[in-house]
Amino acid sequence: MIAALTVTLAGQAEAQSGRAARYADGVYTATGEYGGQPSNITVKLTLKDGVVTAVTVTPHAYVPRSLELQRAFAAAVPKVVVGKRIDQVRVGKLAGSSGTPKGFNDAIRQIRQQAARG
Repeated sequence: MIAALTVTLAGQAEAQSGRAARYADGVYTATGEYGGQPSNITVKLTLKDGVVTAVTVTPHAYVPRSLELQRAFAAAVPKVVVGKRIDQVRVGKLAGSSGTPKGFNDAIRQIRQQAARG
């Protein structure tokens, strides 16, 4: 019984390290597009062992209300993203913004592609 448990734990560790190995550590930047105007934000993300260790969002809106929503989103997103595996990162409406998350998720998709190991 103990041997079976050891094998299972070793298998889980290999699976976890395999997922982490899918992405190269580093700092990545992408601009996510969304909306009909179109609107965009720039996302800078630090990745270590497949986990997000830091994220910043740079707003680019010119319309005052849109800029306000992008700034609120930028302030809120680190609290929900940092510490998560990049494969698990996908945000919905956040800080009153329903459009900005679409641009953020687009940028995350691009970052996953940049960081992916062949």
